[in-house]
Formats: sequence, structure tokens, C-alpha cells
Amino acid sequence: MNIRRKYLNCIFLFLICSFTVDAHSTTLKQDINWPEFMSQQDMVWEKLPEYWYESAYLGNGKLGLMIYKAPGENYLRLETGNCDVHDHRTKRDVFGIPRLLTGYFALHPRGEIISGKMRLDLWNAEASTDIITIKGVIHLQTFAHADNMIIAVKATTEGEEHDFKWEWVAAEANSPRYLLFKRRGQINKIPKDYELNPAPTITRKEDINLSVQKLLAGGETTVGWKETQSTKKERTLWINLTHTYPQNNSSEICKTEIRKAISEGYPSLQKTHRKWWNSFYPSSFITLPEAQKENFYWIQMYKLASATRGDRALIDNTGPWLTETPWPNAWWNLNVQLTYWALNASDHLDLAASLENALYNHIDQLRLNIHPNYRHNSLGIGVASNLECMTTEVGIPGKGKAQVGLLPWACHNLWLIYRHKMDDDILRNKLFPLLKESINYYLHFLKKGEDGKFHLPATYSPEYDSTEDCNFDLALLRWGCQTLLESAHRLNIQDPLANTWKDVLYNLTPYPMDKNGLLIGKDMPYAFSHRHYSHLLAIYPLYLINKEQPGGIETIEKSLTFWQSKPKALLGYSCTGASSISSAIGKGNDALTYLNKLFGKFLSPTTMYRESGPVIETPLSGAQSIHDMLLQSWGGKIRIFPAIPDTWKDIAYSGLRTEGAFKVSASRKQGKTQFIHIKSLAGEPCIITTDIVNPVFKGERDFTVQSFESNTYRIDLKKGEEVYISPQGEKPDFIISPIPHTSKNHYGLKIIQ
Repeated sequence: MNIRRKYLNCIFLFLICSFTVDAHSTTLKQDINWPEFMSQQDMVWEKLPEYWYESAYLGNGKLGLMIYKAPGENYLRLETGNCDVHDHRTKRDVFGIPRLLTGYFALHPRGEIISGKMRLDLWNAEASTDIITIKGVIHLQTFAHADNMIIAVKATTEGEEHDFKWEWVAAEANSPRYLLFKRRGQINKIPKDYELNPAPTITRKEDINLSVQKLLAGGETTVGWKETQSTKKERTLWINLTHTYPQNNSSEICKTEIRKAISEGYPSLQKTHRKWWNSFYPSSFITLPEAQKENFYWIQMYKLASATRGDRALIDNTGPWLTETPWPNAWWNLNVQLTYWALNASDHLDLAASLENALYNHIDQLRLNIHPNYRHNSLGIGVASNLECMTTEVGIPGKGKAQVGLLPWACHNLWLIYRHKMDDDILRNKLFPLLKESINYYLHFLKKGEDGKFHLPATYSPEYDSTEDCNFDLALLRWGCQTLLESAHRLNIQDPLANTWKDVLYNLTPYPMDKNGLLIGKDMPYAFSHRHYSHLLAIYPLYLINKEQPGGIETIEKSLTFWQSKPKALLGYSCTGASSISSAIGKGNDALTYLNKLFGKFLSPTTMYRESGPVIETPLSGAQSIHDMLLQSWGGKIRIFPAIPDTWKDIAYSGLRTEGAFKVSASRKQGKTQFIHIKSLAGEPCIITTDIVNPVFKGERDFTVQSFESNTYRIDLKKGEEVYISPQGEKPDFIISPIPHTSKNHYGLKIIQ
């Protein structure tokens, strides 16, 4: 035994020493002309769009604007929005607490519109529009200022169009569901006790026009505007939208914002606006071998920064671009969760703070969402909420459609944000207490059966049915207890419930399965087509069932294949979910095939998406599906290029962020990884998996590297340190640069020849 031990020790030391290298100084470089690169991602309209679904869109995380020609009419429509604007009724239903429309500006030219074009400049977040009429041309340059609550529309004219007219058309301030059902003649769907808000009043105060909408439940919204003229052929429209509650002082705020903007001037505002956006994109970089996918990815980054900021509204189902819709709220049974995923790897965690604030700042409301008998130690959220997390009651397991897992699933999003930051103050003071009380609600109803296992009474698997031992809830309960124990250990918290969490993990009933993989729940097979992948949550995004477990790949493949075998109800996020699940088991070709289905059927010309009405989450989750092909970091391990399709020979990315707070850059050419660069921001254990054979590790000091199976290595990387990894015998340049494309600007509206 002593001889064998000495032999194994020698092998172990050899493995370590084989990867210990001399200190080497090198630098990761970027050869990226950002304005030029981003111009290739711009959306370009060869003709004027005529519907919300095709329009150009601008936003600053609060204010929003959509630009399109009114169909069948001779004017351009600039649809305004403000994420703060919602009804404040206390009735807990989607008619009582929805977002509200504000209205639009109609640009009426002198002459008949005969053609036009638009371009959305992503790098500067500005829309340029040319309206060509029989009388001349109107050129618009429009932005929603990145910081200030102002929308600026500069108009330059040619010919006889210098005296075109602006008209404000206020929206009806009632639930978009009400408006939709009324327009469709579906009066039976409108609650009989639904009371309408009053009509707005439009006045001119001093030199500013105001449209004031008061609400029955208190508060008000003011849309203010003023037009200034620098020359006969150049005019600027300044717009502000302000919502206040419970105060009724929106008009004064509105006027102040407009005067401040006019005083600062268009060139100065444009400069500060561009400065914000030009510093936003370079936080990370991705270039892909397919120009269409690359365009799509960068449009999603633009969309996210337009839809939210850390100190602004939660992204609900439409973001700042509300229209008539059945979904005028935040939906928590999939939509919010998918919306926020891509912010982690893209290193835009500052934007993700809007989700953190929505939940951490409304604990009292999360408590009120629970039945009174359980509010002493439990929290929850229902299917649809306003931006303050007010929802219908979560429900009681065993009684009706109790959707218990929605807050725990949202907590998983918060956990991912934490894991990409590694801020233990947030974990200790915010996430741990919130997660604990969301899991507490499950604990009230767990019962041990005759088999000695804990079982859940009937809960609702989102958009399928209620069932005992629902896989959706079993997965979230298991993940929650596991995460609470892990967090308590990290924070050295001696929590009195620790033994309970351990007991649950040890004795919780296994996931119900059959020959086709995961069931919906106990005695409930996946029998009819289902767009949600709620029953597969243990696979993705929780990775509780994963490829590194015995039999894991087989279970995942069977479950995925059977889910997708019933295509009737599958929709856009069914494609992105299937893509990410395929990436989780390293099947890049399948991941791309599923993602292509999203592009082939479900996306609009502007990458917007709808199911009965606009919903924002699916294209954003498509960006995460791309991340999952390029980089994964679940289970404490960084996997570089884990699921690359065979057709993707060249790929590069820079500054993507992983769990453990690492920044990762990598380049792949002709199907081979050329180099990897990793920087540790928090000093967490650095374990990587790469397809580089015989990698060399270089840095400012000698690193000790341990080798494991499956091309996995542990590097003793400390906080603030960087490591460069490349194939032995090769000398890469460690330069990240875009892949050249012959095609570009795939999105927008094209004239089909």
C-alpha cells in the first residue's frame, strides 16, 4: 500500500508540475472599431413600418417610444410610454392593477406620404426617419435620453414640408385588457364592476402643452410637450411623461423637465445621451459566424438597456412599449425569469438591479400575497403582478391552482445575480432571508408518506395542471433547501431550520418519471402539448439533473425529446428552452437547430415577439441560449465553448461574466480554441473545462494547476489576477476582433423584390 501511495503521489505531483509555468507578461487586446461594428447590427427599414410589431423602438428604462406610420392614414405615429404609469386600485386582478397606455403624437405632413425609410442606430440609440411626401421630405432624429426623462425629436425639412403639424392623441386610461376586449367585441370578458377612469384634460400652461390624466384610485399622469424652432426648416419637439402617486404634482415635474432640457439644448443632450450608450456596450463583446444571429444578439442588448435600468422599473411583459394587450403586467410563471437571464453573462448586472429592487423592496407586499394563516413566516407571488409585486393570492397547496413555486423561481434569478457578483452582503441581508421565507411556504404542506419520503400536495405546474408531487415544485424546493444550506455555510449562519432543510434534501420524494423522462407530477404524464418547460426545471435552469451525474444525459435527452415530440402548442420560448437544454448536455448542433426554429417562425422584423399580444421575454431568452452555447458556469465550473455547433468554426467573445465573478474572453478559429483569458474579480475557486489539449497557463506569477478528468483544471487564481491559456507550442496573439461578414443589418423592414 505504501508503494502504491507513493506512486499515486508522484503522479499527482507530476500533474500539478506539468501545468506550473514561469511567470509571463502578456495582454489581452481588443481590435474592435465599436461604431463600425455596431453599425452592422443596426435595424434598417427600407419602407415605413405600419404596425407596433414592425416599428422602431427607443427607451431609457422608463420612457419609451415606438415610431411607425398609421396604417391606412397619412401620418406618422410616435407612440409614447412610461413604465411607471399604472392603475393603483387595490383590487388584485389584472383589470384592477395594470399598466396604462398614455397616447401618441401624430406627425401630419402637408403632402401625401409616398415612401420613407428608417434606421435605428444601436451604438447611439437614435432613430433616423425620412418621410417622403409629394410636397417634400421630413427628416427626424429621435432619442429617449439615457439619463434625463426627455424624448427629443428633431425635424429637418425639405421643400414645402416646413409647416407640418404635430397632434397629441391621448389614450384611454383603462386596462389594456379592457381596451383589447372592447375593440374585439368581447364584452363578456370584462368584469361588470370594472369602473372607467375619467377622460384626460388637455391644457396649455404658460408655454408648455399638458395632457393630464387623473385616476380614480389616486395619482395622475401628465404628458407635456413643447416645440422649439431654430430655423424655418429645423424644429425640435420636447416630450416628457411623468406619473405621480399618491401626489397629484406630475404637471410641475413635467414642466421642469422640459424647461431643463430646452435650456441644455439638443447638441448637449445628444452628447450625454451618446456617452451613456457608448460606454454600455463594451462591457462585453460577442461576435458570431452567422451575421443574423450576431445582429439579433446585439439588438437584445440594446433592448435590455432600453427597457430597464438599475434604479428604474422592473421589466414586465412589454417593457416601456405598452400597447393593447392581454398581458399588461409582470408575469412570474416564466416571463420575468427569462427576461433577466442574459444580463448576467453579458456583464450588465447594473441593469439586473431593477429585478433585485422589485423583490427586495417589496417584502411586505410579498407577504400579503400569501394566505393570512401563513404570513408570519412565508412569502409568495402570484402569476401576474404590478410593478410593486401586488398579485392575486398565491393559493394553498391541495386546493385549486396553487402556484407556489413562482417566487422561489424568481429567487433563483436573484441567486444567479449574486453568483455573478459574489457580494456576500446582499446574500446575507437580502437574498438569504427572502429565499428562506419563500421556501417556508412549501414546508407548511410537506407530509411524509408511508414510504418515508416527503410529498407535496397538489400544486400547479404552470399552464398545465395541478398534481401531487409536481416536478416544477419539487425541483424548486430541492434547489431552495440546497441553496439555503450552502448560503448558511458560506455566511457562517447557524439557522434553526438547517436540520429541516437537510431532512428535506435527504427524504424528498424523487422526481416522478416514466420511460419518457420527467412527468408533470405524480401519476400525471406529459400527455398534451405544452409550451412551458416547467416540468423540466430540474434540468434547466437549475441543473439539478445534469450531464455530470450517472444517467443524467439519458434522462435529459428522453425528457427533452418527449416534450418536443408534441409540437402543437410549442411557441418561441419552447425553442429557446430546448436550445439551452441541448447546450446543457453539450449538443451544440441540436442547440442551434432549436434556436433556428425561433428565427424561422416566431420573430418579427424587429426581433419583437407576441403571443396574443406583445411579450418581451422570448427574444431576450434567445440571447441567453447563445450564451449557453459559448459559456456555462453552473456547478462551480467554468465551461468554455461547451456546446458549439459544427458549423460555427470561428467565434470570439470578451468580458463575459460567470458564476464566481470571473470575466472570461476566448477565441476560436477553424473549429479550434486559440486562447482563453480569465480574470478573477472575487477570488473564488477557478475550475475550468476546455477543449484545448495540453494547455499552457501564463500569468504575472507561477500558477499551480491541478488536472482532472474531462479536460478540467483547477487554477489557484486569486482575486484581481488574470490567467492566459493557450495550446502548448502555439503563440496566439490574444487579440479579440469581430468576424468579417458579407451580410449585415438583417433586421428592420425590407422591400421584397
